[in-house]
Amino acid sequence: MPIAAIAADFHRRFGHEPLLVRAPGRINLIGEHTDYNDGLVLPAAIDKEIFFAVGLNGGDAVRLVSFDKADTYEVAVADVAPSDHLWANYLLGVVAQFQAHGVVVAGFDCVFGGNVPMGAGMSSSAAIECGLAFALNELLHTGFDRMTLAKMGQQAEHTYAHVMSGLMDQFASLHGRAGHVVRLDCRSLDYEYFPFAADQYHLVLCNSGVKHSLASSEYNKRRQECAQGVAVLQKKHPEIKSLRDATLAQIEAARTEMGDVVYRRCRYVVQENQRVQEACDALKANDMDAVGRAMYASHAGLRDDYQVSCLELDELVEMARPLPGVLGARMMGGGFGGCTINLVAVAEVEVFVAAMGKAFEQRFQQKLETYHTTIVGGVSELHGAAVQA
Repeated sequence: MPIAAIAADFHRRFGHEPLLVRAPGRINLIGEHTDYNDGLVLPAAIDKEIFFAVGLNGGDAVRLVSFDKADTYEVAVADVAPSDHLWANYLLGVVAQFQAHGVVVAGFDCVFGGNVPMGAGMSSSAAIECGLAFALNELLHTGFDRMTLAKMGQQAEHTYAHVMSGLMDQFASLHGRAGHVVRLDCRSLDYEYFPFAADQYHLVLCNSGVKHSLASSEYNKRRQECAQGVAVLQKKHPEIKSLRDATLAQIEAARTEMGDVVYRRCRYVVQENQRVQEACDALKANDMDAVGRAMYASHAGLRDDYQVSCLELDELVEMARPLPGVLGARMMGGGFGGCTINLVAVAEVEVFVAAMGKAFEQRFQQKLETYHTTIVGGVSELHGAAVQA
């Protein structure tokens, strides 16, 4: 969707000049469910984006418009609180975060909409949070850096959407760099960019068509299970503050006390952190075969140990495996639906999409949606020619 349509709707409704912003969704090459365990993740911002027109209105009202839903929500700045408008909560949570940081938020108008598929695991919610946070930071001249804005978006998700997400999604939306994936250490918040060989390989997403309705409740349950594992480990190793500090040997030694489920959750997280590091080393060496192997291993862990996959995701990974030019595939995101991410040689992408579509329709009697992604920069203001594009 062009930003021009969002800008035109803003002018029609509110009659003043807005700031125009784009906020990308994200893919995660590898490193799933590690972020809330102080671990390593390897995301990138992609060209599926939420667009915003935001302007101060001189009053004390927050006026929100979901362009895609053709729905509106209005509240006085002083009365911002979680609402029964679920889509509005992502935005209201951001306003509340600015207030919690001591900012006097002025009344503003906001129209937003975009092409990040909802429920496909590309973090439309983080894009919504980060886009508004960026816009308010500019309009209110608050001077917060991008990491602070990412944390504010994360807290908005915790307090208003009640999903205890890690920092990865918001971080990736704000810190993306074109042509690069970025490794974030979710404990130290250090990050490093790694070039992705986009001239040789593309990342293609295949949407299972399953909406991850279980994801929020099961996500919070996985967090609790990991915390239980840490509590067991701390009895013998008080220095362990999170699974990031644990070794596979320590987890094996505590297997009986943890019980089978908690043991497998913990084992997965420690192994996934190792896979992120292996993938980074492989990217540096331009060994894309090794990146692909790490992706397949990640999916096996998510399916068997972390148990957040589903039949459709598992089948999509197996359908991809024998196709020419496919180096790796895995489920991506919280799980229980959404997309698989596939590492495919550029020359084979067209054949891959056609073959996957045919196999999926035969197996599930429904059409397969695929998304061909380009890695782009993080949240930014839009000017001139970009508005007409």
